[in-house]
Amino acid sequence: MKTQALVIRSYGRRFVVEIDGTEYSATTRGKRVDYAVGDVVDVTVQNAEQVVIEGAQPRQTLLYRQDEWKTKIIAANVSRVLLVTAAVPSPSEELVGRCLIACEAEGISPVILVNKSDLPETAAWLAKLELYRELGYPVVPVSALEGADAVRPLLEGHTSVLVGQSGMGKSTLTNALLPEACARVGDISSALDSGRHTTTNATLYHLDAVSQLIDSPGLQAFGLAHIAATDFIHYFPEMRALIGHCRFHNCTHRNEPGCAVKDAAAAGKIAPQRLALLQKLISASGQVPA
Repeated sequence: MKTQALVIRSYGRRFVVEIDGTEYSATTRGKRVDYAVGDVVDVTVQNAEQVVIEGAQPRQTLLYRQDEWKTKIIAANVSRVLLVTAAVPSPSEELVGRCLIACEAEGISPVILVNKSDLPETAAWLAKLELYRELGYPVVPVSALEGADAVRPLLEGHTSVLVGQSGMGKSTLTNALLPEACARVGDISSALDSGRHTTTNATLYHLDAVSQLIDSPGLQAFGLAHIAATDFIHYFPEMRALIGHCRFHNCTHRNEPGCAVKDAAAAGKIAPQRLALLQKLISASGQVPA
C-alpha cells in the first residue's frame, strides 16, 4: 500500500515516520538518505511496523548548515526557529548571527530565547542581544526550569525547531513544554565551558492539532557555505537599503573605497560586529563577486 507519512525522527540512514498517529520504522529506496524530520514522504507500507520511503513531497522550507566538507540538515517544513541561548555556558554571538542569516535565507521566522533568565550573568547577555531586538528579532527571556509559559504562544500554529549550542537548555525546554517527551537532559561541563550533547537525533513532537515542535542536536558552529557571497547582504535587515549604493557593483564591503556599507558603519548606523560578520562570511566563501 502506498501513502504519505511524516518523518518524526531521524537516525542517519534510518527514520521513524508517522501515518495517522501510528509510528513505523522506515528505510529508504536506493541510496538516498537526505530526508529530514518534518518531511512529508511517499511510502510503501511493508507490514504493521515497517515502510519504505520512495520519495518526498516538495519542501516549504529547509533549515540546514553547510561547511567545506559536509551539509547537515536540521529540519524541513518549519515556519519558526527558536534559537535557544543562555548566558552560561558562554554563548556565541556569531552563531546567533549565522543562524539568523540561515532563517532569513529560507524565509523562516526566528525568535531568540534567553534561557536560564534567573542567572545573574543574563543581564549582560540581554544587553548584547538588544541590537537584534532593534533589528526586529524577538528576544524572549525564559526559565525552562520554572516552566515554559512565555514560549507557548510563540509555538501556536507553527512547526517550530529548537536550535542552539549544547548546554543552553533545549532538552529542558522540551521537557517543560512536553513532560511526556522525557528528553534527556545533560549537565554542563565547566571544564570545557560547553554543554554535553544530550540530543543525538532530531525528534518531532505534536503540541496540538496544528502545532509541532522539533528538538535538534546541539551545535557549536553554523556553516553558511551554501550561500553565495553576493547574497549575504540581503540577509542583514539593516543593510538591505544600501544594496546597489556602493561605488563598485561587485563591492565586497572590505577594502573598496566608496562602500556604502562601511560608510554606514562608520556613521554608527551599522554595528561593528555585524559588518565584521558580513566581511568574514564573504571572505570565507572564497567567492569574489564578478
